[in-house]
Amino acid sequence: MPPLQKPLFPDSPVADDAAAAAVARAAVAPDLADAGFQLDGERRRRWWQRTLKALSPGFGGVLLLFLLWEAVVASGWRPEWVLPSPTKVLGRVWNELFYADTWIALRITMQRALLGYLIALAVGVALGLAMVRLKWLRGAFGGFTTGLQTMPSIVWFPFAILLFQLGEGAILFVVVLGAAPSIANGLLDAVDQIPPLLVKVGRSLGARGFSLYRRVVIPAALPGFVNGLKQGWAFSWRSLMAGELLVIIGDRPSVGTRLHFARELADAEGLMAWMVVVLAIGLLVHALGFGLAEQRMMSKRGLLGAQR
Repeated sequence: MPPLQKPLFPDSPVADDAAAAAVARAAVAPDLADAGFQLDGERRRRWWQRTLKALSPGFGGVLLLFLLWEAVVASGWRPEWVLPSPTKVLGRVWNELFYADTWIALRITMQRALLGYLIALAVGVALGLAMVRLKWLRGAFGGFTTGLQTMPSIVWFPFAILLFQLGEGAILFVVVLGAAPSIANGLLDAVDQIPPLLVKVGRSLGARGFSLYRRVVIPAALPGFVNGLKQGWAFSWRSLMAGELLVIIGDRPSVGTRLHFARELADAEGLMAWMVVVLAIGLLVHALGFGLAEQRMMSKRGLLGAQR
């Protein structure tokens, strides 16, 4: 218990009240500290529950895939030097984690993925909002945006290499073109699903122009827009892997570069090990990034329990 401060007039009733209040605070403080510790423990427990819930669906499917893979290898359909077993491939992944080159390749690939996705997010949101506000723009470019989304990313690489040569610009160009149309279309679809009555209520309460979009339209469209963001990430990740396989930059080793050289050297075990790494990164970003954000958003809106 901390020492009590000496009052100016020890015999006064005010001094007695102050001393009693100090004693009460000293007695309650440990209880408050324990309550805070319990609250932090409860938050950590809930975070782990949400994380495991987000990871379980994807990795359950991966486990089934590995079991089928092991069954195919055991059947002898292909020799093991062509189709290695999952245990050998996972062992190769584990061994690769102890090399510095592996972490350099992962860092370069994730930097490209993050930069390309952020640029695509800015372009896609700007394009989507413009088409939401301007109906003539949507009529002119709505179908064109969908057409861009359906084009395979590999088709853009000859043009990207012609524009930017064999450099970072060519990879980022294709990543942005792969993800931005999906994000823009996701925003359009989410806005289209907003009940018109909600927009009318917002206008009746005085929301106009940018305020209407910031306070009513964007928050109402956010749950549906998350699906567009997830789809945009999937397109950007696929485009990035295709770009790194085609655009080899000597001083910039990456995951795609490791895949390319494993194929050139007929290293089936290394090739499949890096394929597993690509799959694991995609699942982790989807589950721990978008999955947790979606769960938190739906929980705040009271929609999480309705899905059970």
